[in-house]
Amino acid sequence: MKKYLRLILEVLLGICLVATATLAYLNYSAKKHMAAEVAELTEQLDEAKESLEKSHDDAPAADDHAAEASNTSSQELDALKAAFTNGVVLQDVETLYKAQKALSAERQVGLASLRLLTKGAQDESTIAAFQKALEMAEWSNRLQTVCAAQNALAAAGQKVTVLSDCKKSAEKEAPADTAKNDHGKKDDKAHDVHWGYEGDNGPEHWGDNFPTCGKGKKQSPLNIVGPFEKSKDTLTVDYKEGPLKMLNNGHTIQVNVEPGSTLTIGKETFDLLQFHFHRPSEEQVEGKNAAMVAHFVHKSKEGKLAVIGVLLNEGKDNAAIKTLWANLPPKELEEYLPAKVMFNPATMLPKELGFYNYEGSLTTPPCTEGVQFYILKAPMEVSKGQLGKFPFKLNARPVQGLNGRKINAGG
Repeated sequence: MKKYLRLILEVLLGICLVATATLAYLNYSAKKHMAAEVAELTEQLDEAKESLEKSHDDAPAADDHAAEASNTSSQELDALKAAFTNGVVLQDVETLYKAQKALSAERQVGLASLRLLTKGAQDESTIAAFQKALEMAEWSNRLQTVCAAQNALAAAGQKVTVLSDCKKSAEKEAPADTAKNDHGKKDDKAHDVHWGYEGDNGPEHWGDNFPTCGKGKKQSPLNIVGPFEKSKDTLTVDYKEGPLKMLNNGHTIQVNVEPGSTLTIGKETFDLLQFHFHRPSEEQVEGKNAAMVAHFVHKSKEGKLAVIGVLLNEGKDNAAIKTLWANLPPKELEEYLPAKVMFNPATMLPKELGFYNYEGSLTTPPCTEGVQFYILKAPMEVSKGQLGKFPFKLNARPVQGLNGRKINAGG
């Protein structure tokens, strides 16, 4: 038995020796072949290095700085994306937001940006999130949100129309070289959208670029005509005096309001964001327009919008408007703060707050629906001279279809 065991061990040992020798030979051959390849690559690298050095001598110094800056920006972006790829931050934010009844447009575009970093530009949820931000955004005082969403969708390759105001804002904020490089090229996937109140840019064409404007069923303004249903709402206004902030946004004169002024509807509180003017009034009462209307735009913590409309009939000078018109912005798209001028929006309201109420939309693109309108029954006055000083001769959207809605009356 021992004899056979020894024989087996000797055979195994022989096999191991043969295998070892074979592996050694293969390793030697591989190394020799690899050494040849390394030598060849080294020679090619030396040639490339010489060519690169020659090109470097011929290239302007500015190109070197540009390349270095580009590499740095690329590295920073890659690092930022890497930090979000695990999805933990996105998951935490989504969980936090689910506890809220509604998101503001700013939070919606922030959530969309997190999805962009985490899931990429081609992800359906990313695209949908930015599109929802556009639907939620209020044009008149949420330009930054609108532009952020539109530019992100355009960068993601979506066929989205970019407002010209977004382009102007970006050019203003960007350095001269950046503005030239970013906006000097034509982008087939995104183009400027100019909307206005007359001709090819008028309200009848808004639906071409803003679908809700054309297909929405709860659009504003309306012709206010009875019969009316009784409203259970009560309005309580608490506006505060603050520094006057004026803005000509290219479509109207807007007064931005400091935090602290509120509107309470029943038990729900809304913050006054701004008020602006339309000429003539957008709303009609029994088929007739007033000379102008002032719209006071409010927003709740849940993101709901409520608008108080004050009709302005031609008559005597309006003291509040006299102050406003004396401080009209000298430039478009730049907020103007006249020195030591204080203003209380309450001076624009009548004493009685009886109202007509209906559910409608923003009266400018993107015509977002879900806005509660309270058009005050008691009008204010504005003189013919003051009407003439308003920079916009026509900036009112025509009345829209009722589409089965009920108009309430209260107060």
